Amino acid sequence: MFNDLSSVQAYLATRRSGKPRDMVAPGPDASTLAEIVALATRTPDHGKLFPWRLTHIADRKAFATLLENAFLAANPDARTAQIEAAIAPAFMAPTLIALIYAPQPSAKIPLWEQQMSVGAVGMNLLHAAHAHGFVGSWITGWACYDPMVSLAFCPGDEQLAGFFYIGSAGQQLEERPRPELSLILRQWP
Repeated sequence: MFNDLSSVQAYLATRRSGKPRDMVAPGPDASTLAEIVALATRTPDHGKLFPWRLTHIADRKAFATLLENAFLAANPDARTAQIEAAIAPAFMAPTLIALIYAPQPSAKIPLWEQQMSVGAVGMNLLHAAHAHGFVGSWITGWACYDPMVSLAFCPGDEQLAGFFYIGSAGQQLEERPRPELSLILRQWP
């Protein structure tokens, strides 16, 4: 399928997550973002249930207000610096996407398989952003688990799987430690 396996290997070896606070413009325009999302959803999905949704957070001021209200509800004695730190992620990176786990009823497909499909969408989203020349980062943090923030994105039993920041690298991306293959690859029997 691929004529040049070495270019795919090189691509995979260069994908790294960037720090959202270090991401700068440009981010993907609307048509490029649509391509990135379309590629992200080309993922294993046993039963074709689509147990995920993605939400582009375009109004960053409204998102910051949501974060502030949620943080203050959980931390009524918070100081100004703490509030500013809590809402800062709303303004990081040019593009912000929420990935939502939307479990679907199924007699055949257990929920854990649907959760893995959501994880695959998240990884594909990072790969698709990288393939388009952008840097991405998958962040959970307090906001993913806050009931007020969750309610704003997730009806019923849906859950936030994370926030995806996409933009251009504002500085050189660093390599992170990787596990030794002998520690993670086993042979059976």
